[in-house]
Amino acid sequence: MRDALVAAAFRLFLERGYEQTTVDDIVTLAGVGRRSFFRYFPSKEDVVFPDHERCLADMTAFLGASGPEHEPVRRVCDAARLVLLMYAENPSFSVQRYRLTKQVPGLRAYELSVVWRYERALAEYLRGRFAGRRDGDLEADVIAAAVVAAHNNALRSWLRSDGEGEATATVDHALAYVQSAFGSPPAAPVVDARPDGRANPQRAAVERPEDVVVVVARRGAPLWRVVQEIETTLGRD
Repeated sequence: MRDALVAAAFRLFLERGYEQTTVDDIVTLAGVGRRSFFRYFPSKEDVVFPDHERCLADMTAFLGASGPEHEPVRRVCDAARLVLLMYAENPSFSVQRYRLTKQVPGLRAYELSVVWRYERALAEYLRGRFAGRRDGDLEADVIAAAVVAAHNNALRSWLRSDGEGEATATVDHALAYVQSAFGSPPAAPVVDARPDGRANPQRAAVERPEDVVVVVARRGAPLWRVVQEIETTLGRD
């Protein structure tokens, strides 16, 4: 029923316009009563953003499951990618919503309030990780705002292209910019030379107080794959 209400609402929004469509129009087309509508959506604005509450809950759970082994800036960048996945699940719907939101000032204001809630979730996680640092709260707020700004810049670029192309690559590029500016650098691969002058395979080592983990990768392997292998190895402990 929830999906039927969303489908009916957007059909009417496209045919009549947002302002000209009432809740009664939506429930009539969907074949349900007003009570059913308000069981799922507190207002007409909420039917335009039916998936953000779920996504915000997923992000909060993702951040809550973080451990000390997770680099905090990389973690909030990964959390932001959950929002991208939500949009990418249904590109045509996401593009329709983007166009509608641009046309209706009230929806733009509503969307800003949603974005602010995502930013607050990221900032709260970072505040916990940066507790005890000088200017830790300031650092958390600045990084959270940067993550949201980078994500939204890339996401809107994809939406303006009518959902064409690879959204993931665009968002990854934007978030990598934030990671390079604020995050701790990943362990770099070490390339040794053999006595005969040939290069050994890359070796990336992550040192802990109690041990050293060595991961062997082929020469020329991309750094992200080397880091992924390190994280996988550490996760087995």
